[in-house]
Amino acid sequence: MGSTELPDALAGVLTGIQRLLRRRLRRGLTGPRLRGAQVELLRLVSTNPGIGVSAAAKELYLAGNSVSTLVNQLTTAGLLRRETSDDDRRSARLLPTPEAEARLRAWEERRAALVREQVERLSEEDRAALTAALPALRRLAEGLHEEVGTA
Repeated sequence: MGSTELPDALAGVLTGIQRLLRRRLRRGLTGPRLRGAQVELLRLVSTNPGIGVSAAAKELYLAGNSVSTLVNQLTTAGLLRRETSDDDRRSARLLPTPEAEARLRAWEERRAALVREQVERLSEEDRAALTAALPALRRLAEGLHEEVGTA
């Protein structure tokens, strides 16, 4: 594979996998459908309860006003809570609601089961190839993360 073919093929496969996972997982979902940025913010708040809007914006590489809009949407939907920070009364701490935690947990469990089922269908050789590729894929993700952080 040539120097331009591998990056294009890899990007296409990864995008396709992500799209297919989302489509399969959307079936049977209860509650309003969330956009990608909303889910990213919910995941971030779930793993960092009490994070502020500006810290969330920095972590997600979004403008503060964009995150504020997402916070308003998710608060209205009953998925986020805003609390006044003890340190600075002007800033808010973001916390997931129990409904948000349940939705994220159900999504993660369904995603893990779907991927596990598909991986189990692969041949032993294909599973070994995927296992061997994981360190390189992690390094690729780290490089992308670092590059976004400096942009």
